[in-house]
Amino acid sequence: MNIWGSGPFGNDSAAVFVQEVVADGVPALQEAFEVVLDPDLEFVEAEEGQRALAAAGVLAAALGGDTSDVVDAGLRAWLAGTDPAALAPLRPLAAEALARVLGPRSELPELWEDGENAEAWYADTERLRAALGG
Repeated sequence: MNIWGSGPFGNDSAAVFVQEVVADGVPALQEAFEVVLDPDLEFVEAEEGQRALAAAGVLAAALGGDTSDVVDAGLRAWLAGTDPAALAPLRPLAAEALARVLGPRSELPELWEDGENAEAWYADTERLRAALGG
């Protein structure tokens, strides 16, 4: 797992996911949330969690209009051409997915728990939850 920042876009899985959003749009966001919410999924692996966090970051940027954390030019262009009203129905799904990713049966909190940037990761993730009403 290659990480370069505590925000939702600061890792390899998120970087790959962002390209999927640019190519596939809303279905990519919905799928990222649905994967971690699958009732048959007993444990959320880090990659799936990172993708869900990145999807939540995209959704928060689209709904709130703040794209300052979005460094990918393709994603910025996609956000500029996307109607936030079309994404609003994903908000409850995103909030539920974030709760699962941050829950006890998820690898990401375990991985960040003892790291030197754990406080920043938790703060960034909580800001994201608040932005999505979670």
